[in-house]
Amino acid sequence: MLMPHPATLRSLLDAYESIVSAETTPDDTASRTRLQDLAYTLCVSTGTRDVVRALQVAHGYLDATPESTPQPVVIPAPPAAARQRLLPSHRSERRLHAL
Repeated sequence: MLMPHPATLRSLLDAYESIVSAETTPDDTASRTRLQDLAYTLCVSTGTRDVVRALQVAHGYLDATPESTPQPVVIPAPPAAARQRLLPSHRSERRLHAL
């Protein structure tokens, strides 16, 4: 099974646990929605169907992961103008199909 990067998993756990530990009112729909989203993402990330089990698996995975795990590298997308230069034009595709 694929596992998320430890830094990503740590971020999900921290966000979930901070909302659970905060005293929010039942009418706080933003926090409730965010909590549901985090629970779902934790379940998908850990391959579980129950948030309690997802938390156990996530903590176990993080406990077994060395602290020196490198951070993921984020490579920004090129600007739209550069992407247009990289993509083939429709005309060149038509020429290829005609051959």
